[in-house]
Formats: sequence, structure tokens, C-alpha cells
Amino acid sequence: MGRSDLTDPTRPVWVYPYTQVSFRFTGTSLSVTVVNHWNYGDTKLGVIIDGVQTAVRIPSGFIGANDMPNSSTAEGAASAPATAVEADDAAQADVAADTGGTAPTYGPVTVTLADRLPDIEHEVTLFKRQDGMHYLEVLDYRMDAGATILPPATPEPTRRIEVFGDSVSCGERNEASLYVGKLDPAADLSGYSNAWYSYAAITARNLGAQLHDTSQGGISLLDGIGWFAGPDYVGQESAWDCIQYNPALGESKPWDFSRYTPHVVVVAIGQNDAHPDDFMASDYDGERARHWRTRYVDFLKSLHARYPKAVIVCLTTVLQHDPAWDRAIDEAVCTFNAAPDAPVSAAYGKFTESDAPVAGGTTNDEIGAVRDAGSHAVAHHFLFTRNGSATPGHPRVAEHKEMARELTAFIESLGEHVWQD
Repeated sequence: MGRSDLTDPTRPVWVYPYTQVSFRFTGTSLSVTVVNHWNYGDTKLGVIIDGVQTAVRIPSGFIGANDMPNSSTAEGAASAPATAVEADDAAQADVAADTGGTAPTYGPVTVTLADRLPDIEHEVTLFKRQDGMHYLEVLDYRMDAGATILPPATPEPTRRIEVFGDSVSCGERNEASLYVGKLDPAADLSGYSNAWYSYAAITARNLGAQLHDTSQGGISLLDGIGWFAGPDYVGQESAWDCIQYNPALGESKPWDFSRYTPHVVVVAIGQNDAHPDDFMASDYDGERARHWRTRYVDFLKSLHARYPKAVIVCLTTVLQHDPAWDRAIDEAVCTFNAAPDAPVSAAYGKFTESDAPVAGGTTNDEIGAVRDAGSHAVAHHFLFTRNGSATPGHPRVAEHKEMARELTAFIESLGEHVWQD
């Protein structure tokens, strides 16, 4: 499950959070050999065996002339950085210095997922906890001699969801449970990121749906702003249609949209676009704010062109932000619903539409209302009860569960016909 690069199907590359594989096996042990293409942060792999979840740290496998630690963090890279973002930037700079400014090389590492298990049948789900801060190239799984491998006991869900979001949708730093409702401390909390407990993943499991969590921490809608891949920031406009997109880890690669068609698409961006300048709050009718709203409409049109039957739900989260961004999204959704099949703006054409014919959309005057039979909005603007006001720091697991309860109820209210192919 999840967008994965299958250019070489014997060496799949996991990029996005919540990408996963499930199977049953017999025996007493399980390990996996990977190449951890690392950019920043403390990378961990999520594993659930027989219903019990653990996190296993992934060594980087760094191969360099200066013999850096075999670690997914550049130890000693920064001295008491002011923010976690600065810590990440310092770590990346340290790696670049040690490799002469070129991308570092990583070799295979074998990670023990479990040992000393009872010699019975087990079920495992192995999943990517974090976003494109690292790519994980999966080489092989290792078990006891003579072990049997079987499909998972539960069949693959037929319902399908995709979320285009930022760090909140990734579940970034959500396991820092002592910081509920608080700012993030000035430390690298990337090891506390767990996509399994993101509101996106919890909602999908609540609804019995597959999920492609096409999200990236720090990402904005537009290139040139936000927090991801600075100083030449990359936005969803350059990442949404890619399987690989982190410029620090190589050239971008296009995604094959024929491999996955969601019934419900969640657009959860707009939080990071206020950096470095909160132009929507300071000048709502100014040129930059109007341009952003136009490009948001273009994004919805491009998604609708790719997924003409999908219902689109637009939102921000409980992370504190100026309400001007929710007002902007509401306006953009209304504009889109008035003409969902209109071409994208000619002024700025990075969003591209499919060459295939697009089914016509209908409108609903009350955006975010429950769909009536035979009449629905192509897109909805959804607000959480504590939207934009619950926490100044990343939402923790408790807040993700809160958001998931509300989003689950909203999607359920749209009716069973949402899930029809």
C-alpha cells in the first residue's frame, strides 16, 4: 500500500509515509535488508507483529571517506540549534561538507525486526513511519530456514483514499505525548514521527480503506515558500504527481496514476504557505494572496482531471494558523465547484490536466454540506471543531485521534455511493 517506485520491482523504493507491506510467515525471526537513502532526521521503521507495534531505528549505511557514524543522524552536527528545522538543516550541511557537496552514498543494512518469537504463524505489517526525509529501498526479507510465507489474513480493502498534505498529515512528531497542546521543543523530534497514528491513517482504517498518504513535512502549495527543501523550497505543485521529489535525493520521477485511483481525495495544505511571509493574513486582497487562491483552484482542477469520480475534501488542521487561510480555501472551493472542468490558469501552468476526457461535475451551494442523493459538490471545505486553534505545535496522537473521529464522521455522512468505482 502507498506510492512506491517499482522501476526495479525486485528493489521497491518507499518514499511516502504509511507505505507498507503485510504478510504472514512462520518461524521465530524476521529481518529486512534495506538501503536507507537518508537526507535528514532520525529514521525509524514501523513494524507490527501479531498486533504489537514497535519502531526499529534504521542505520544510514553511510559510505564516506570521513567514516561518519553509521547512523541516521549526523551526530554533533549542530550545537544547541534554535529549532528542529535548523537542526535538520545543520545535519544536512554537515553531510554535504563531508562528501564534498555531493549526494552521499549509502550501502545495504540489515535490520532485525523480531527474534525469539514462538515458532508459530505470525502476521506482520512493515510500514514507513516518516516522509521523504529518506527513501527506503527494500532489498529482501529474511526468515528462518524453511519458513513459509503467506498472504495476509485480511483481504485488501476496496475503498481508496489519498491525502495530499504536509507534516500533520504525515503524523510528524505526533508521539511526543508530553507536548500535547504545546510548542515543539528545540530538539530533533523526527524519531517521534509515526504515520500510523496520523489522522489520515486513522481515518482510513476507521473507514476500512486503503490510503496513499502523499504528504511531506514542511511542504506548501506553491514552490518558493513553505519549509521543505529550502532555500529553493518545493511545493505540492512540483511533488503531487511524482513518486520521488526530494531534490536532495536525486531527480524527481513521475508517478503512474493508473496504479491507484482514490474514491476520496483529501487536500490538507495551506499551513506552511505562511512562511516566510503570512501574506494571506496581512493582505487578503493583495496580488500574492489572489494568486495563491487561483493556484489552489488550479490544483483542485488538476486533481479532478486525474480523478474525475473522486470526492475532494479540502481542509487545514487543528494546528494554529490565521483563519484567513481557511477563508481562502473556502473561496477557492466555491470557485472550483462553479466550474470544476474549466482549464487551469494559463498564468502559471505547472499543474497539468490528464489528456483523458473529464466527467462533468455538479455543484452544491452549501460547501461542506452532507451530499444528497443525485446532488453533490465536487469538492467540500471541511473544518474541524478546533480548526486552527488547538495547538501551537505539531498535533500529538490524541489530537490526531480527535481529527480522525470528526473527519471519519464527515466522510461517512457523504453516503455509501462515495465508494462506487
